[in-house]
Amino acid sequence: MKYWRKPLDSDRKKAPHGNVHVIFERCKGCGFCIAYCPRQVLEVSTEYNRKGYHPPVVAHPEKCVNCRLCEALCPEFAIWNTLDEVPSVE
Repeated sequence: MKYWRKPLDSDRKKAPHGNVHVIFERCKGCGFCIAYCPRQVLEVSTEYNRKGYHPPVVAHPEKCVNCRLCEALCPEFAIWNTLDEVPSVE
């Protein structure tokens, strides 16, 4: 997304970066996390889990900003995020 202006502290602060973790066997393949991810981090897997569903796969981990929306939407609690520490430039 391109903005028409830049934040004043963009040279000192960096966007947070998150890591998405998926419990492959717990997922029931509803696709909420894939459909509602604002940064399109997740994609449908080509593999099946034991239940016969296609769980999500982290396709673009560099795009994740740790908004935790996928974590909030998952009805099976099969996905969670952790925050990578990004050093600020000072």
